[in-house]
Amino acid sequence: MLLSKFRDSIENLTFPLNELPNSLLLQEDQSLTIYYAPFDYINLSAKIVICGITPGLQQAQIALQNAQQQLSINAPLDVVYKSSKETASFAGSMRKNLIRMLNYIGLHEHLGIHNCKELFSSRKDLVHYTSVLRYPVFVNGKNYSGRTPKMLNSPLLRNVIEQYLGDELCQLSPDTLYLPLGDSVADVLYFMADNGYIERNQILAGMPHPSGANAERIAFFLGEKSENSLSIKTNPDIILEKKRLLINTLSSL
Repeated sequence: MLLSKFRDSIENLTFPLNELPNSLLLQEDQSLTIYYAPFDYINLSAKIVICGITPGLQQAQIALQNAQQQLSINAPLDVVYKSSKETASFAGSMRKNLIRMLNYIGLHEHLGIHNCKELFSSRKDLVHYTSVLRYPVFVNGKNYSGRTPKMLNSPLLRNVIEQYLGDELCQLSPDTLYLPLGDSVADVLYFMADNGYIERNQILAGMPHPSGANAERIAFFLGEKSENSLSIKTNPDIILEKKRLLINTLSSL
């Protein structure tokens, strides 16, 4: 496991971090850099996988700081992996938006819980949080957005997807559902389905990315903002059609 390799580097980190240090560098190619942070844990009993693009600097820092704290008390490595992953996954403002949208589409009813906020507390056993790019990716030192370069067009990123995401998908149940956060993540999951890792009907695509930058799309998706009040950059027809297909897919399961 990579945590053993990078243990000394993690124990010697000083927080807060403005950037990830070269001591955690995994791979690089031109403007792309990939660093290690402890996002290795896989919840094999998960019923739903919530899948983002890649951990950003904020998430990486939370995971690394948690790992450092756990290592300082000599916690077993499996505890470090699990704790770091659960603490950092979709941390910050994204978590609130994510919970609201998951409740809106009725995922809590499908999973037999009262509220999807339980997925981050008392019912972590039901969910696996992951990213199609498991470890933090940066472009020219900035958080990678999934746009430039496109993941499947980059040999480096495509190799990372097939190596790490492919490994995760093979370990999870064929009944597990996958909820991609954003179109670029959905494209990757459909690519993995077309290559035999999962089935296309396991993918619940269509929800806006829960980033704060997506506030208008999220508000419209949730029915909190009227079509007439939308800015020109938001296409209501696309959001409504994706929402309809997503809710229909979930209700048919």
